[in-house]
Amino acid sequence: MEQKRRKFLKIGLLGLVAGIVKPVLATSTEVSNAPLKTPKLIGKKPIVISTWNHGLAANLGAWEVLSKGGKSIDAVEKGVMVTESDATNRSVGIGGMPDRDGHVTLDACIMDEQSRCGAVGCLEGIAHPISVARAIMEKTQHVMLVGEGAKKFALDHGFSTIKTPIPAVKEAYLKWKKENKDVFKKPVINHENHDTIGMLALDSAGNLSGSCTTSGWAFKLPGRLGDSPIIGAGLFVDNEIGAACATGLGEAIIRVAGSHTVVELMRQGHTPQEACQLAVERIISKHKDLTGLQCGFIALDKQGNVGAYSIFNGFNYALKTSDEEKLVDATYNRKW
Repeated sequence: MEQKRRKFLKIGLLGLVAGIVKPVLATSTEVSNAPLKTPKLIGKKPIVISTWNHGLAANLGAWEVLSKGGKSIDAVEKGVMVTESDATNRSVGIGGMPDRDGHVTLDACIMDEQSRCGAVGCLEGIAHPISVARAIMEKTQHVMLVGEGAKKFALDHGFSTIKTPIPAVKEAYLKWKKENKDVFKKPVINHENHDTIGMLALDSAGNLSGSCTTSGWAFKLPGRLGDSPIIGAGLFVDNEIGAACATGLGEAIIRVAGSHTVVELMRQGHTPQEACQLAVERIISKHKDLTGLQCGFIALDKQGNVGAYSIFNGFNYALKTSDEEKLVDATYNRKW
C-alpha cells in the first residue's frame, strides 16, 4: 500500500511539473504561426555586425581594432563613433534630429564581456556620447547619467563638444514646426535605413561586447528616452551566451526587455536567428495595432553565429569578418 501511495504521489508531482513547464515553453514559441527562419551560421571570429546601412562604415572603424587582435569593447566604441561623427546621419550624433523644442539630445550605452555597462540619456552638445557612456562604466559606480548631470560629467572629463542642431537639421526642424504648430503628431517610425546604430563584436579572444547610440525619435517630447540607452532593452551582452541589440520603436522594445529577451532565448538553446524572431513575435503579440510599428533585432552568439529579424521588411544589417563584408537584408514577419 505504501509503495502504491508513493508511486501515485510521484506521478502526480511529475504531472504538476509538466503542467507548469509546458506553458512557459509554449509562450516563447507559439506567439506566431510563422515557422522559424533558417538560422544564419557563420562561426567565425573576429566578427562585427551592426544595424542599418550606416553600419558598413562603422564596421570598418571597429575592424581597425579587431583585425589587430584588439578587444571587442574597444571595437564597438570606435565603430559607432564613426556614425556619431557623420553629419549626414539624421538619427545619430552630430547630425541628429531635435526634440519638439529644437534640442538635439543624444542617448547611448555600452556593455563589455564582464557585464560592466554604462549609459547616457538626454545628453546635449557632446560629440561622442558612446565614449561618455564608457567613461561612466569605467570611472563611476553608476550605470546611467542623464541630462545636465551627464553633460557636467562629460565636460569635467574633457570630452569634446559640438554645436547642434547643425544648419540643415535646424532648417528641417523649423519647417516641421511651421507645418505642425502646437500639434504633436506621431511620426512614422522608420522602415528605411535611418535609425539608431547598434553594434555587436566578437574578438579573436572570444569575448563579446556591444554598443548603441542615437539621437532618438525625431521631434519627440522633451525628456523622452527610448530603448537605446537602456541596458536589457536596446542592448544586452552575456559573454557566456551571446549579445543582442535593437532598433525601431523604443517604447515597444522596452515593454518586452527586447535585447535581454533575445539573449535569454539563446540561453535556452535557440540560435541567434530564432531568438530574434521569437522576440519580434513577442512584441507583435503585445500590440493590437501594428501600424507604423517597426522593430528589429540583431544577435551574435559566442560561436560567431548571427541572426536578425524585424516586424516589417526594410531592415538590414552590416556584417564584417576576415573574408566578407556586406549588407544583409533581415528576414521579417510581414510587409508594409
